[in-house]
Amino acid sequence: MKKTLFVSLSMIVMFACAQTKETTYTQKKVKNKFYWQQHADYTMDIDMNVNNYQYKGIQKLVYTNNSPDELNKVFYHLYFNAFQPGSQMDIRSLTIKDPDQRVGDRISKLKPDEIGYIKVNSLKQNGAVVTYETVGTILEVTLNKPIKSGESVTFDMLFEAQVPIQIRRSGRNSEENVALSMAQWYPKMAEYDFEGWHTPPYIAREFHGVWGNFDVTIHIDKKYTIGGTGYLQNPQEVGHGYEDKSKGLKLPKGEKLTWKFKAPRVHDFMWAADPEYIHDTYKMDNGIDLHFFYKKTLEEKFLKNWKELQPKTAELITYFSTNVGQYPYKQYSVIQGGDGGMEYAMSTLITGHRNFGSLFGVTAHEMAHTWFQFLLATNESLHPWMDEGFTSYISNKAENEILKEGKENPHSGSYRSYRGIVARGYEESLSTHSDRYETNWAYGTASYSKGNIFLSQLEYVIGAENVANGIKKYFADFSFKHPTPNDIKRSMEKVSGIHLDWYLNEWTQTTHTIDYGVKAVDGSIITLERIGQMPMPIDIEVVFTDGSTQEFNIPIEMMRGSKPTNATILQDWAWANPIYTFDVKKSVKSVMIDKSGLMADVNLENNSNLKKTR
Repeated sequence: MKKTLFVSLSMIVMFACAQTKETTYTQKKVKNKFYWQQHADYTMDIDMNVNNYQYKGIQKLVYTNNSPDELNKVFYHLYFNAFQPGSQMDIRSLTIKDPDQRVGDRISKLKPDEIGYIKVNSLKQNGAVVTYETVGTILEVTLNKPIKSGESVTFDMLFEAQVPIQIRRSGRNSEENVALSMAQWYPKMAEYDFEGWHTPPYIAREFHGVWGNFDVTIHIDKKYTIGGTGYLQNPQEVGHGYEDKSKGLKLPKGEKLTWKFKAPRVHDFMWAADPEYIHDTYKMDNGIDLHFFYKKTLEEKFLKNWKELQPKTAELITYFSTNVGQYPYKQYSVIQGGDGGMEYAMSTLITGHRNFGSLFGVTAHEMAHTWFQFLLATNESLHPWMDEGFTSYISNKAENEILKEGKENPHSGSYRSYRGIVARGYEESLSTHSDRYETNWAYGTASYSKGNIFLSQLEYVIGAENVANGIKKYFADFSFKHPTPNDIKRSMEKVSGIHLDWYLNEWTQTTHTIDYGVKAVDGSIITLERIGQMPMPIDIEVVFTDGSTQEFNIPIEMMRGSKPTNATILQDWAWANPIYTFDVKKSVKSVMIDKSGLMADVNLENNSNLKKTR
């Protein structure tokens, strides 16, 4: 049953209790030297001027160095500085072969009152002024005293900023006329981990952050409604669909309202604001509240879709919690804003002028990012396929089940995209840094499509049940730890018992392709050939001349095992051998390699001894 309601006083109390429990989190001591995590607690107070889209900010950041290293410098991201003519994002968009149409040459044409910027006016370390320099989108800070291993320090900062016109992810006055999409809006401490500092300039790709607790106060024109990351602390003072009507409001006098949010154990904080937002709340049976913010000026057909989205979003949270791991927060917000769809902590920004299928699809994808980007949180600059690809995999499966689409392979679009880019000669290795791809096409196909196929094809290698259990183990073992490619491989190995170093190497660190063919059928003798460089186990369906059929599985030797299967398991195929011959003891009519279609073979024409394979 669909429920659109205001947050009750009891729910406010529950939120407060949830916060108390979550904010007392102390980092687990992880024995493995790679899995220590830095910690950053932010307290920020922001005064927004909605007339000129400028704001002033006060930031107190308590930073804990859990690394074994002594730090002499720290670095902050200043993302809004990318939206200025001549920035690296601008130049990259002007010079890449296939620029993002949302960016194009727009940054180069921005006027001074349309650009974005974040200017740091003062910075202190434990009360003493420190030296710093702004270099593009990075603030480089030279510390007065090193931060020793295990030590916490406090940074006090005053800054001012201007919101750029909406171009990419963040901005003001989007095409759908959403006033403020406030993502990447504050000076954000860069991540330091076992690989060192991660300080790439903001070109257009995505993010890597330090987990911590956020306490954010926003002063803004009282006509505006705010939604985003975190639990609202003062619903009775702001109204706008948060308050319990039976208790009445306690609105302060003046032109501005003060909004107070707290968000525990997140690595980013997004908010959006508009004077025309409708705010609906959908209460799930498990106590999680879903918040929806969308403009009341939407066409009737779009308003209807936003209402229908609400119970389906609850089904998504249940699906992801069941099939990946339990959602740990007490709310999630779906907010009209931005320029497409983009995930943030406890929330997402999506455009709202969509038919229902599109609206549900973008919500499914961006919500799934919560698990892979905000709870596992791989480094997207280095391994975007582990977020975008895995998110595509699980959201495709969720859509297929929840919307009852009945697709035999919900990932077929990824296979088409992958084969297309290989055929055109534009593929680049998944090990490429996300900013270094020669084309956006290569980045997108690698990160979304080939990253998705990493898991869907793994179903073919180790079995669907092992992949399902491997994902759960991966989440249980590596959530809140910024896992690396080896970690997903090890999770799958531990569940399946199959060695997968060859798979990780070939699929993610090379552009080797898979191409197996039926070379010859002579009576009962079948000869297969490996034409592509990447080895794979082979599933075969044989139809005999008497009309009977039999399934066979040929593991590759490097697997040191085989997947659970009802097929007849044959002798291993050593990868160095290009030819494999076996005798089925009966006269053969036809042979089909990989009837499931889960193996990303780049040439399907030779997968059968018959002319048409599928």
